[in-house]
Amino acid sequence: MQLHANYPNPFNPSTRISYSLPEAMEVSVVVYDITGRQVAVLQDGDMSAGTHQLNWVANGLASGVYI
Repeated sequence: MQLHANYPNPFNPSTRISYSLPEAMEVSVVVYDITGRQVAVLQDGDMSAGTHQLNWVANGLASGVYI
């Protein structure tokens, strides 16, 4: 799996996250705040090979660093 840089970065309040898969596989894309608290699950399940994009809208979350 290859995770690409999100765009735009920094963002307010939404960003696009893309990743590429060489083959079909189970994928979990989870966002954490800087303290390690899980704040969002963007993808959780089987995905086909290829490039995929997710849009994360972080309305209601404080400004800061997210991983």
